Amino acid sequence: MMEQRLTDEERLTLKTGAFGAVFLVSNADPGMFAMIRESIAASGALNDARGLVKEALTTGPLPQLPRDSALEVEAVVLPALGRAVDILRAKSPDDLAVYRQVVLAAADRVAEAHRGVVPAEAAVIERIRGALAEPA
Repeated sequence: MMEQRLTDEERLTLKTGAFGAVFLVSNADPGMFAMIRESIAASGALNDARGLVKEALTTGPLPQLPRDSALEVEAVVLPALGRAVDILRAKSPDDLAVYRQVVLAAADRVAEAHRGVVPAEAAVIERIRGALAEPA
């Protein structure tokens, strides 16, 4: 099947899911130095993207995430990941695995960037993994 172009809104959904996942993991174990190391680790993983996924993650505006609480952020990010999976399944199935792998690699790298993966980070990564999973 031929890949279809994504709309600006669809690209923003992919970006919201990916950047939001990184943000959630980063906030699970807060700390200023940790955040700097984590964002460098995450950008490395996001740069590994290719094709449609790389285009979606590197063009257009940055997503606006809620600033009030981790729960609010999660309430935006996890559905965005699910919608991103649906969008890619419909428009570019070959890129779905790339998106999943990039988001999970970024989340893992963020968690490992500072003192290894703590339980709060592992729990967030599991929720991210669940949001990216194929529906049963």
